Amino acid sequence: MTAIDFTSFVDRLAAVSGETIMPFFRSALTVENKKAGGFDPVTAADRAAEEAMRSQIRKAFPEHGILGEEYGSERTDSEYVWVLDPIDGTKSFISGMVAWGTLIGLMRFGEPVYGMMHQPFTRERFSGDNGAALYRGPTGNRSLNVRPCTGLDDALLFTTSPLLMKETDRAQFRKVENKVRLSRYGGDCYAYCMLAAGQIDLIIETELKPYDIIALIPIIHGAGGIITTWEGTPAQGGGRVVVAGDKRVHEAALEILNRV
Repeated sequence: MTAIDFTSFVDRLAAVSGETIMPFFRSALTVENKKAGGFDPVTAADRAAEEAMRSQIRKAFPEHGILGEEYGSERTDSEYVWVLDPIDGTKSFISGMVAWGTLIGLMRFGEPVYGMMHQPFTRERFSGDNGAALYRGPTGNRSLNVRPCTGLDDALLFTTSPLLMKETDRAQFRKVENKVRLSRYGGDCYAYCMLAAGQIDLIIETELKPYDIIALIPIIHGAGGIITTWEGTPAQGGGRVVVAGDKRVHEAALEILNRV
């Protein structure tokens, strides 16, 4: 059995999570803070959506593992492990903005093999299996493909926020930011999908968890992009990541980020 067998099931998870989340969006919902000394919000929508997806997985594939942002891990030594972030971009969600989405990733033997980002408000789904990536939405279906970019001086750079970075990492990020044509903040998972769609060229982030990134890796790879850590290693463990549509931009960003 290969990852492609799971595509219809991932669509079901996206539908169930979206139906659970949407009644909460742009409503007067209660927000809790998970981070002492900072702000890491969680809502009833996050928890309800992850519960709904976990229930579907347990019923359909009881032998599979699950790793989720809100309820932790179970059976993560299984051949297949589902990686869930019910609302990536909760700060945007509680602000009524649309730069958020549900991340559904599938790992096999520890490697990301399929991923989807579902934005139920805009009715968009971005998916990939490392070999190809697909957009489905109100404007129709189409393949996702990154765009060429000759160098940093032509690049459009995104990060969620430099304020999320440690001071030393922020200083290195600023060095790259000073080289690009345009930098923008925000986007969370949506920015990664825009890179896969050929709209932007570079993303630099830090402090990521596996559930923030695993679903996005097969989408980026499927669209022809590159995603690694700052050290140039596989990114599924999270931490500091660099994502680019063109290897020239990726190499240039890594060189600056790692410059002493």
